[in-house]
Amino acid sequence: MQNVLDVAHTLVRYIQNNYPDDVAVIAYYGSRAQGTATKRSDLDFFFIPATSNGYQASIQFVIDDISFDFWPISWERAGRMAAFEEPSTSIIAECKLLYTRSEDDRDRFLKLRETIGEMPRHGLKFMEKAESKLQEAYVHLYKMSRSGDTENITLYRNEAQGLLTSVLYSLALLNKTYFTKGWGKNTEQIMNFPLQPTHLKQLMDTIMNAHVCLDIRAACEQLVQDTLQVLIEHKDTYAEGPSYSDRMKGFYEEVKGIFDKLLTACEMNDYNSAFIWAIGVQDEIARFLYYAAKGHWPVALDPSLDYQRYYVQAGFPNLVTLLDPDDLMPLRSAVARLNEDLESHLRAHGVDICRFDSLAQFEAFLQNR
Repeated sequence: MQNVLDVAHTLVRYIQNNYPDDVAVIAYYGSRAQGTATKRSDLDFFFIPATSNGYQASIQFVIDDISFDFWPISWERAGRMAAFEEPSTSIIAECKLLYTRSEDDRDRFLKLRETIGEMPRHGLKFMEKAESKLQEAYVHLYKMSRSGDTENITLYRNEAQGLLTSVLYSLALLNKTYFTKGWGKNTEQIMNFPLQPTHLKQLMDTIMNAHVCLDIRAACEQLVQDTLQVLIEHKDTYAEGPSYSDRMKGFYEEVKGIFDKLLTACEMNDYNSAFIWAIGVQDEIARFLYYAAKGHWPVALDPSLDYQRYYVQAGFPNLVTLLDPDDLMPLRSAVARLNEDLESHLRAHGVDICRFDSLAQFEAFLQNR
């Protein structure tokens, strides 16, 4: 085929004649857009439907042994890509426009690109996205660890591939960027990430080249562990200093309801409820104290529970150790004390507590609010 873009232009004319009101944008991306196509390269292009009828324009076909996939992306999904909430940010950032229904559609699309350019200023958001992506790697680790067949190279490589792509996407987010090229072509970009595990290349080579299943699993475990450590260390650079009055406003009023549920469970000797509420409320308080001190939440994947030191430093009772199915009264006493101590602790740190002794007092508060 002399010029695959001739096919794209044919489709554009088809859209203009048959879906003039139903398709907002048509664009292509990938190797053809980047000028790196080979004779076997397909044409990656997409369209954004403007109406539900527009989705019917989707078509996949092969001409002269070259594949074509004309697939729809909703405005909402394009927005998620631009916000780095999906791993295909480059589709929006690097594509070439073939057609727009109107200037308003063109401007709307270009604003998505502006979003991509502005996102790196929000470093903490990238940290949270990187952490969320890294969580996916643990599913693959679990499947490898639960497999009883340590000779099944297909299973291990399948899970290793899923794990590796999750970790690398997490690292891209950690570095506040996106992959500009597809897998196999993005190695140089990966190796140039400022934030990465020390032995990233060595671990990647083992994961992709090893023939022993246990070697693959060990490399995967090490890569996830090392990446998590990089994430934890870098997230701490976003600490903003303590600020209780704004970050914990309304917290006591909400957690008071949990204290009441826990006290009732203890009095009724309802151990199952006490178990859930005691562990849950202690962890929730610890997380909020960490947030109040640092301005960001603890890393959920960190197994150390280091954030709970803020709970301990405040002198609050350890409810978890007091859980006893045969005697819940010590736990009840500790909860009552924690209720009082938490309120005092927050007030001492400048947190206003909305507590009223009567409805009339509350009504007066509303009138002056």
